Amino acid sequence: MRSFITRPRAAAVLLASSALLFTPLGGQASARVPADRLPAADCFVPPAGAAAKGGHGPDTRDITVAEQKAIEARTAQLLKAKAARGIAVPKGALAAASVPVYVHVMRDAAGNGDVTDTQISQQIAVLNKTYAGQESSEAANTGFTFTLAGVDRFNNSNWHKDKQSSTYRKQTRKGGANALNIWLVDFAYLGIATFPWDYDRSPGIDGIRVHYDSLPGGGIANYNLGETATHEAGHWLGLYHTFQGGCTSTNDEVSDTPAQSSSTNGCPTGRDSCSLPGLDPIHNYMDYSYDTCYNQFTPGQSTRMSNMWTAYRA
Repeated sequence: MRSFITRPRAAAVLLASSALLFTPLGGQASARVPADRLPAADCFVPPAGAAAKGGHGPDTRDITVAEQKAIEARTAQLLKAKAARGIAVPKGALAAASVPVYVHVMRDAAGNGDVTDTQISQQIAVLNKTYAGQESSEAANTGFTFTLAGVDRFNNSNWHKDKQSSTYRKQTRKGGANALNIWLVDFAYLGIATFPWDYDRSPGIDGIRVHYDSLPGGGIANYNLGETATHEAGHWLGLYHTFQGGCTSTNDEVSDTPAQSSSTNGCPTGRDSCSLPGLDPIHNYMDYSYDTCYNQFTPGQSTRMSNMWTAYRA
């Protein structure tokens, strides 16, 4: 999950999901949440003291070390079983899947929260640009492309504020495990995502929730270039934050993202929060940097997404 804290996608621990929250940080330009954007009563607000270094709370559901190991073991078993059935990606290749995208615009009764068709098209373009590695010469082409499969619009003030989220997602979600559903809402977070390994037990809520004002041309300073959807789709495709597990060798299960002990805010060039080799990957889409700071997925992240797609969404 991403949060309304100067883009640190941090803020809440939501079961079977990951999220980001808007909250101001000392000494940083920030987008404060107006009173009418405070979290809905059915949202979990992390307790004081739960925040990570820098004032950010966790923005994904808690994955313990034991569960992380179990997920990796289960993924390996699924990949082996699918390979035996002829469902596999050749060694060194990527899944290279085309992902149908369904966008659900959740407006309130007065029409607030609406976005234009142009903004939606621009958001899809951002996804295709970022997942194709076109924002940096160091970025990997993940092989994933995104095609707009449908747009629907609802006038429901509760849904607009992300209330009754499990209900509205189950009622509006379209497609199967391979379909990315994006719900555009007005809440205290930048975004919230489900993980692929949770699909089989909760298919009706699978997808990502994104603040409508984070789309290209939106009104959230530092977070209005559409990169929130890129970050959340990364979780949906099986990526952890680059700071998952803190300063450990296991970290985010990706060998070419240097370990970092905590999330990033802004774009602090040269930040090195971990004693292990490498500077913090502040330009990686799976950190909590500003939209303008993001520019890459790594080859290792591409391989992980490909494996997760094959195991859980193919």
